[in-house]
Amino acid sequence: METFRGMSADRLAEIMAGFGRARIAVFGDFFLDKYLDVDPALAEPSLETGKTAHQVVGVRHSPGAAGTVVCNLAALGAGTLYAVGFTGDDGEGYELRKDLAGLCCNTEYLLADPQRRTPTYLKPRDVTDPSLAGEHNRYDTKNRQPTSVEMQERLAAALDAVLPQVDAVIVADQVAEAECGAVTRRMIEFVADRALRWPYVLFWADSRHRIRQFRRVIIKPNQFEAVGWESPPPDAVVELDRLAAAVRSLRQLTGAPVVATRGAAGMLVSDPQLTLVPGVRVEGPIDPTGAGDSATAGTVLALASGASLPEAALVGNLVASITVQQLATTGTARPDQLPPRLALWHQQQGRLAGASDPSRR
Repeated sequence: METFRGMSADRLAEIMAGFGRARIAVFGDFFLDKYLDVDPALAEPSLETGKTAHQVVGVRHSPGAAGTVVCNLAALGAGTLYAVGFTGDDGEGYELRKDLAGLCCNTEYLLADPQRRTPTYLKPRDVTDPSLAGEHNRYDTKNRQPTSVEMQERLAAALDAVLPQVDAVIVADQVAEAECGAVTRRMIEFVADRALRWPYVLFWADSRHRIRQFRRVIIKPNQFEAVGWESPPPDAVVELDRLAAAVRSLRQLTGAPVVATRGAAGMLVSDPQLTLVPGVRVEGPIDPTGAGDSATAGTVLALASGASLPEAALVGNLVASITVQQLATTGTARPDQLPPRLALWHQQQGRLAGASDPSRR
């Protein structure tokens, strides 16, 4: 196993120069993240029940789940974005489409189904407390019935229509309930088939519950998913040797590269050889919400711009280290934030920020 030693500022700039030309489709489960800003000073008792009536003074919403990946790709300056999935024919679907359009994301292939709900994470929070402690209990709206065969056929047709127009497809499988989201077993098999038929399109998959079902596409399990460790305790860590063995096994099983995330410790990538890519250490409070999605966006965008897998993983680490510092929201990173973060990474690795790129020697 090797440890990736980094890249020069010039090499990062070379990779970033390709961001604006990248054409990426995000296929999967699009949620609406909806925040209700509650002012506790305005709370009043309900005359009918006597229970506390919390007063909402602001409403914010943004694309979530697969939409979080789109948010990060857009913030990084991706050239062309497509959303492929479904929503309900409801107000949340309207808000989600409006938010995606505001990111210049094409929603032609985001299908509407009046028989489904738009999945929504409703997040009330204390407007006077910007920390994580200010977030109240969340209310989730999900589809708990299997996705119809008709909808799966429409999704397959949508993917076929978008494939000639993109350089990469990111599969974002968010829904825990089997067969109830966009990424069903049938669609996983469909993606594997299209990955074989479209060798010049990069396919990437991230799935909380079904990562081992994917074939012929780059997969991004976290360290626990990679070893099959369900419900790890807080602050748990998978030993590196155990993770390395799991990555090798997954590489053989899927027939495609594997990128295993290790939280703040970075990533372990399988190709071109097993390589450890350290993360960036950040100070102060962090919010890991959406960190995996931001790492996906940075890594895939770098791959689509000509980076090697270890180089791309480092870009993903840089992006995630920026987004986790944004509290009480699903963070994003801008291109201008990456060079200073690379300099910090080099400093932490005991290298000079202007050192040459060993991967190009």
